[in-house]
Amino acid sequence: MFGPHLVLEGYNCQNSSNLGSKDAVKRFLSEFPAKINMTTIMSPQVMHYDGGDIPEDNGISGFVIIAESHIAIHTFAEKNFFTLDIFSCKPFDIELAIKHVLGFFAPANYDHQIFDRGREFPRSFGKASEIIKTERSQLQLNNQPKMLKV
Repeated sequence: MFGPHLVLEGYNCQNSSNLGSKDAVKRFLSEFPAKINMTTIMSPQVMHYDGGDIPEDNGISGFVIIAESHIAIHTFAEKNFFTLDIFSCKPFDIELAIKHVLGFFAPANYDHQIFDRGREFPRSFGKASEIIKTERSQLQLNNQPKMLKV
């Protein structure tokens, strides 16, 4: 597999001040990668989202690009809710990641899913070349004209 993708959602967060603060979300995205042994390669980008006609949809969205891929978060302070994605091309301690996120936003309950991304992603060109050669040989064998016995 290429890597794990964690999707985490927090409900009834007790720390709504962190949910509604650009500074807090930026601080979280700045500190969090190191806590899960990831490498930040770009400063976090964080912005306020205006829900327009639905003010309770106002929120903070942010992401940080890491050498291993990315971390993205969307918060809705008035709904005491957040959703967070971590995708990495290398394994990481998912339980540790969840623990840090829960500690920062303090949801009363949460849900998460883990996806294995790129399950057939070859880790090296050598391996990819080997797979292609094998598949081509198999195709050639399967497409050879058959001799009919009379």
